[in-house]
Amino acid sequence: MPNVRKPSVAAGGKKAKPSVSENQEEGSRVKRATSPSRGAAKKRTAFIDLTNSTKVQISFPGKKKDLAKKQVKKTSASCVSGKKTVKQNGTSSETSGEKPVKKEDGTETAEAAAADKLEAAVYEVPTHLRRPEVPGEFDIDSEYSEDCSMCPDYAMEIFDYLKQREEKFVLSDYMTTQPSLNVEMRAVLIDWLVEVQENFELFHETLYLAVKLTDHYLARAPIHRNMLQLVGTTAVLLASKFEEYSVPSVEEFLYVCDDAYSKEELLAMEANILRTLSFDINIPIPYRFLRRYAKCVNAGMDTLTLARYFCERSLLEMELVVVRGSLLASSCLLLAMLTKDLGGWSPILQFHTGYVLSDVAPVVRMVYAMMVQLPNDKLNAIRTKYSHKVFFQVASLPMVDMEVLEKALSH
Repeated sequence: MPNVRKPSVAAGGKKAKPSVSENQEEGSRVKRATSPSRGAAKKRTAFIDLTNSTKVQISFPGKKKDLAKKQVKKTSASCVSGKKTVKQNGTSSETSGEKPVKKEDGTETAEAAAADKLEAAVYEVPTHLRRPEVPGEFDIDSEYSEDCSMCPDYAMEIFDYLKQREEKFVLSDYMTTQPSLNVEMRAVLIDWLVEVQENFELFHETLYLAVKLTDHYLARAPIHRNMLQLVGTTAVLLASKFEEYSVPSVEEFLYVCDDAYSKEELLAMEANILRTLSFDINIPIPYRFLRRYAKCVNAGMDTLTLARYFCERSLLEMELVVVRGSLLASSCLLLAMLTKDLGGWSPILQFHTGYVLSDVAPVVRMVYAMMVQLPNDKLNAIRTKYSHKVFFQVASLPMVDMEVLEKALSH
């Protein structure tokens, strides 16, 4: 891999957005012309009728009285149209303005029964839009009912959908199809991508998605080892466009590669990755599931950070690439809970994850074996990152005893 220059924090800094007050000042300085410019189309109120005209009122100076009279006439006309019309046989029917009523003996007329049936059909929620019934002890979204940003009405359906999409993105050990690459090269690349994510101050979702894009591309396209860093860099660029508010420029990505590649090569690789993946880059990542499952057990930020540390370390391991993101997140959370002595697998976790303890236990053992092995001095970006106080120094915490772990996994 070519010599790599680490990006500076300033290089990946976010662009400042104008404040609300600035936008208001800018809006107050702009005035619309009272008359159209030469050659411009004249104003037409007829377009209002194409939208919600009943809620739009246009006032003109000196014409308020005329408009008020017209409004009164329009209102009186609508009232007349809503009254009952008497038929020749003496019975009465109603227009759409009023609902038919019952007879004096309590029985419904045919019109009333039809109106009730129509009303029930209009307000009936379609089957695919109905919210699944969640037992009260497993409901973790009702407390956010007033916060629309948390999507409390659709959160469970969203994560069920993500779990369904995981079946489309199941990977296998693709290194046998890469004659020029090996497991160690991939680990070095992922370790470097963690440094890029830190120095550009990107979201963790961007890092996980970039690793997924890299793996899925390498599983389909054999490449030479000299192009591996270009694939990883381009994957971060694509993930940034998908996740970030402010995306680093192409020049900044070329800079962190020490200008080993040209702009044309990077853009060509971007198009190649998109074509190879059929432009479907919304790949479910374990980080999203981890945050969801941690909320099920009311895990503190220190416990969640420890689970994130395990999950991020798993990105380096080729044998964990084949594990689904939801299952990996469940396993990392359980291992973090056992390490912090917060209990084991619970019914609420089984309900929301869809996994029983026998499903999670093998992956927990794999993650535990990864964490207790001797650290590689060449791959220390993640360990250094989670040794900081911002991350509660979780990298220095001792692992749970093997006997305690096996006892918890055997229940």
